[in-house]
Amino acid sequence: MSEFAQVSRRVAGPEETAVANRSWWDAEAGEYYAEHGRFLGDDDFVWGPEGWHESELGLLGDVAGRRVLEIGAGAAQCSRWVAGQGGSVVATDLSAGMLREARRLNVGVTPPARPVPLAQCDAVALPFGEAVFDVVFTAYGAVPFVADSGALMREVARVLRPGGRFVFSTTHPFRWAFPDDPGENGLTVRQSYFDRTPYVEADSDGEATYVEHHRTLGDRVRELVAAGLVLVDLVEPEWPERNHETWGGWSPLRGRHFPGTAIFVCRRG
Repeated sequence: MSEFAQVSRRVAGPEETAVANRSWWDAEAGEYYAEHGRFLGDDDFVWGPEGWHESELGLLGDVAGRRVLEIGAGAAQCSRWVAGQGGSVVATDLSAGMLREARRLNVGVTPPARPVPLAQCDAVALPFGEAVFDVVFTAYGAVPFVADSGALMREVARVLRPGGRFVFSTTHPFRWAFPDDPGENGLTVRQSYFDRTPYVEADSDGEATYVEHHRTLGDRVRELVAAGLVLVDLVEPEWPERNHETWGGWSPLRGRHFPGTAIFVCRRG
């Protein structure tokens, strides 16, 4: 968060949310990579600040020979890992700035003969046909950064083949009741878990510069079901002893007391 940002909880619609988040990630892409790139790896797959890897959890299943789509890909680290496992993957993101980082890593990490294809698009309006992917996933991308996450679920279901898998990680809804503080102050409930009012950062003119949306666990399940998806598993990863790092409001202290991440494993019915 910028030290100059005005922070509030207020309504923010789809267009305002998309414009703000596109601009924010465009501007922050380089700094974000500089801060978190080592933790994430350039061609690794980390599900969240707890540091659990897809190679450990195996939530996508076998991706070899499968058509795979990543939404909210950022610098496409996860897609690069999927490609290394034999998956045919496309990485998408709303932000041109994040995709510039992805292109840079494509050159530096991926063998020139197999760069990860990249596409800029909104996750609620994917430029792909119906039933073309076997797997869709995102690790902390897209889902909390759109105003209508139900539309995102429907769009994912549209591009998934019958029986295809959708896996996404996002901030655990329980955390919204607590301050975004990694220390002792972050262990005390300050607001209602049921308050779905978006978190908005704005400039001095009141224009939104960053927006994040909250849904309860029940909301998420209803969105998935309404989209024709079946919830197969809900993973609440515990904080591993090996991880001593703090990432924003995520920390070993808080991780010992309550979940920071929720991973939804779904399939198209």
